[in-house]
Amino acid sequence: MKKRNTFWIMIGIGVVIIILLILVSSILAVGERLRTISPYLEYTFYALAILLVYFLIINPIRIILFAPAFSLTAVLDGQEKNSRRVKKRITRKLIKSEEVKAEDKKLLVDSLKDQTQLDEQLKIYFQKTLKQEINKIVLRNAKTVMISTAISQNGRLDLITVLVVNLKMIKEIVLKSGFRPSYAKLGKLSANVLGTALIAEGLEGLDFNDIFPASTTNFLSEIPLIKPLASSIIQGISNALLTIRVGIITRKYLYAEYKNYSKNEVRRDSIKESIKLLPSVIKDAITFLPNRIAKLFQKRKLTPEEQAVYDALQSEA
Repeated sequence: MKKRNTFWIMIGIGVVIIILLILVSSILAVGERLRTISPYLEYTFYALAILLVYFLIINPIRIILFAPAFSLTAVLDGQEKNSRRVKKRITRKLIKSEEVKAEDKKLLVDSLKDQTQLDEQLKIYFQKTLKQEINKIVLRNAKTVMISTAISQNGRLDLITVLVVNLKMIKEIVLKSGFRPSYAKLGKLSANVLGTALIAEGLEGLDFNDIFPASTTNFLSEIPLIKPLASSIIQGISNALLTIRVGIITRKYLYAEYKNYSKNEVRRDSIKESIKLLPSVIKDAITFLPNRIAKLFQKRKLTPEEQAVYDALQSEA
């Protein structure tokens, strides 16, 4: 078991190195093009790129790695030594956390006085409230991936987008829950994230004719914009599905739900839940752009002060 954990930790380190090499390669390629315009523009781009890599890649990884780790299932079932003390320490951390809602904090504060009530409240929070909050984080980030990769027509940009959003999602889940999975499971997660990003890059070359029968493509080709839009939407949906899967695996690792599962069971269950959540992501993503465009043309409602000034000007006129 220890050797297996070490193996996945090494895989995680290797994945981080590969990600950094991909980013450095992309940054240098863009920098060389900018050099033909101006060396100063190239140096400015490198400085900006370093800042972006730190804030979007390195800092989320740092936050995830240095978050506390413990077996949530063991704590809730009272299987750890000094379980009562551990539960109170976890409860106090949750109360101090900015991620926990005020009403949940109040319930946790009240439960500190009674051990039975504390056990019950922790189970409610972790098994119901927190799971719902994590699902919201997963759906929000999956929508971002779907919209971004559907609009983008560049495979490498899709890869970077998926990497950044997936890391951000895992960081948000860790911050929301207050703890991280084990380093071995983080190694497995890193492999999933890299695989998802590489698939996103490969989907950019997706041919509409390879997906649908010839009769369908001939019919749709007569309708303006349908063929290119369909390919982009399929890419976005595929990337969103894979992002949901990464989020669900992260959540399940936190809850130790895969402790006795085989690899096939892990894969099957994560895909099943991803498919269930996908329709709501598609619905939100499809309505997002039209709503934003409509808001651009809506007349902004004046504040009371602005309305008073407007009325005064109208009366003078």
